[in-house]
Amino acid sequence: MHTDLVMAKKPDPLGRDRTRGLTAAQDDTVHEKDADPAGTGRTGRDRNGPESRVKTFRKRAFNGVPDADWNNWHWQMRNRITTRNDLERIVHLTESEQSALAGYRTLLPFAITPYYAALMDPEDVDSALRRTVVPTVHEFMHLEGETEDPLNEEGDSPVPGLVHRYPDRVLFLVTDFCSTYCRYCTRSRMVGQHNTRNFTMERWERAIEYIESTPGIRDVLLSGGDPLTLSDGRLEWLLKRLRKIPHVEILRIGTKAPVVLPQRITSKLVRMLRRYHPLWISIHFTHPDELTAETMLACRRLADAGIPLQSQTVLLSGINDDATTLKQLFHGLVSMRVRPYYLYQCDPIKGSAHFRTSVLKGQRIMQQLRGYTSGFAVPTYVIDAPGGGGKIPVGPEYVMGRDGSDIVMKNYKGMQYRYCDVIGGDASDGVIH
Repeated sequence: MHTDLVMAKKPDPLGRDRTRGLTAAQDDTVHEKDADPAGTGRTGRDRNGPESRVKTFRKRAFNGVPDADWNNWHWQMRNRITTRNDLERIVHLTESEQSALAGYRTLLPFAITPYYAALMDPEDVDSALRRTVVPTVHEFMHLEGETEDPLNEEGDSPVPGLVHRYPDRVLFLVTDFCSTYCRYCTRSRMVGQHNTRNFTMERWERAIEYIESTPGIRDVLLSGGDPLTLSDGRLEWLLKRLRKIPHVEILRIGTKAPVVLPQRITSKLVRMLRRYHPLWISIHFTHPDELTAETMLACRRLADAGIPLQSQTVLLSGINDDATTLKQLFHGLVSMRVRPYYLYQCDPIKGSAHFRTSVLKGQRIMQQLRGYTSGFAVPTYVIDAPGGGGKIPVGPEYVMGRDGSDIVMKNYKGMQYRYCDVIGGDASDGVIH
């Protein structure tokens, strides 16, 4: 399966192999003239903005690499930063990072695309994007309640690679590969292990046969790993095969490619995807620093093709766990035609304690968002219940209870209001107490 990832002999991690990759089409190139990518107030000429970082990074770490290569997703994949030596040439590593990288093979694999590495702050060890992708020794600390499979996906898998938890939809894990690995990944037990024998056409066929034989399934979410690391041909084979199943109404793709590998969203890919409507794409966003011109272009292409886009964000301690940061992210997403969908409480995978914030803090953040910005810019705050209970909303409580026939509520400012809950002369059945 991984032959489709174009993982050829790896050139020098800092780009000193000047071999040109595939020629990028004219409309697959992002230029600095693409201004303010997401209403963030920053442009490609902003001294401290992401575009400025990319330009500086390229000069320092990949000097001389042509735009045609840099803007080619195959080149980005071949030149991923995957070792301590690679990373040391880009940032000054802390002792904690050095120690983790020395033994990272026992944990979640480490890999960052050159593009995403360019967005990291090379000096600030606490910068948001750096913390999400560079391992530290905190990953070796395992606390009570943390497990390899906290959501019990394996327990809800009728066949390998397929999770059937909800009645009308399934999660189809089509690959274990990502271009960039988030350190808090829910599937750290399986991603990046290169168990190619587990992701064969035979395994895909078994999953598809299960879907075909289960008429109640109307919605199929392709995930992994990242499905957009597959070649166009492999991905289209899957979409075409699933689209032939009469009772499958909706196809979805879960990905972080537009954020960490926006070069993947080529015009050719988008032309292929639009043949399989209704198709939705869920994109994993973390922080406003990800809202670059390249990501805006990727989302624009998808949206212009009629593909509804929604975001999923994990609440992470010290990274995005404040209302100001999240509001900036969500406003930027909405301007890019990406609907904020879920804000997840961080799953208790092994070694994730340093990323988790309290649920109470998450609820308070939601209180600071709801009513203070557009409703469609506010996602649903959920806990994916450990043990396989599914997603449970844990937003702030606005209904305080019942007083006779009245429902007593408070609004976003904490002011109380009443709603007379009488239908046909009788109070409702009293389910709210």
